[in-house]
Amino acid sequence: MIARVWRATATAEGAEAYREHFTASVLPALRRLDGHRGAYLFRRDSDGRVELEVMTLWDSLSAIQAFAGEDLTAAVVEPEAQAALLDFDETVSHRTVVVDTV
Repeated sequence: MIARVWRATATAEGAEAYREHFTASVLPALRRLDGHRGAYLFRRDSDGRVELEVMTLWDSLSAIQAFAGEDLTAAVVEPEAQAALLDFDETVSHRTVVVDTV
């Protein structure tokens, strides 16, 4: 399994708007994709800003490619999500899951 990780920052209001977008739009779209294994949205409040981190789980790089396109390191950030954020990473990182206890 492969974890795909992306980070962004937002105001408290923007973080809530992003959470709503994530649950209403992103998750349903991901669930329809072959090879998608789950997703997490993490939040950390710090100094008046909110750090967000998204981790999606995938069966393979080819499953990620079906979602993200040819450039596996390019972040997929829809305009609605961009509008809610102060800034965001334009790239993602991938990690191989070596132990899964779920």
